[in-house]
Amino acid sequence: MIMLLAGGLGVKAQDLNIATYNIRYNNPDDSLNAWPYRKEPLMNMVRFYDFDIFGVQEALAGQVKDLSELKGYDHVGVGRDDGKDKGEFSAIFYKKERLKLITSGTFWLSATDVQHPNKGWDAALPRICTWANFEDKKTGFKFYHFNTHFDHRGVEARRESAKLIMRMMKEIAGSSALVLSGDFNVDQNNESYHLFNNSGLLKDAYQTAAVKLSDNGTFNAFKMATPASDTGRIDHLFFSKQFTIRRYGVLTNSFQGRYPSDHFPVMVVAAQQAK
Repeated sequence: MIMLLAGGLGVKAQDLNIATYNIRYNNPDDSLNAWPYRKEPLMNMVRFYDFDIFGVQEALAGQVKDLSELKGYDHVGVGRDDGKDKGEFSAIFYKKERLKLITSGTFWLSATDVQHPNKGWDAALPRICTWANFEDKKTGFKFYHFNTHFDHRGVEARRESAKLIMRMMKEIAGSSALVLSGDFNVDQNNESYHLFNNSGLLKDAYQTAAVKLSDNGTFNAFKMATPASDTGRIDHLFFSKQFTIRRYGVLTNSFQGRYPSDHFPVMVVAAQQAK
């Protein structure tokens, strides 16, 4: 029986709860949806679903500081406007007791300079990808996590950003196990999405998961109306073949008639490939 479990679904210790979450930047004009009112419900979602590692998008420095209050977590990432603390972060938060950080970095999505703040192609804003290399302290499994937020206007920027990230993944991670999380501002029918999903390197967790909790869209605009089934999934988690995706969920929890963000988090339970 033990051999069957280890060779089949994998043991519990090999599972990682991995998520992506656009937390909506701290905008005072959001009224009751502003960050001070939804900070605790959002953090409670992280606690309840017990994320081992998650990438965030749109987080400003103050929000990164708030999320750092989550007990047991550390993070990597920089602000996109100055490479320090200005502008939105695409930070990666992780459990310190579970995961050992080996190395990390950030690059800009640009055709001219990936090392310094700038706008690439037809993007409206500077865009970045933060990455980190981890070792699972329980199993010794090593993997790279890349986290990004694509431009909301630039069609060329989104397409070329996908190509750039694919190149940078190969340059930075080689043949290592990969996770790519983010708000890609395109759904599952878009060319930029297919550049990842049809690459032979990565696959959308939604497509490969053994169990799916929800196929809702992932953008809610703070509106309580339920998104149409299987539409508008603009927040994605892609994995390399070293992971088996056991469970996938779009987490649509609300509190007092409101959502913690204008995006739903997406969480995956991923089993590591046995050595």
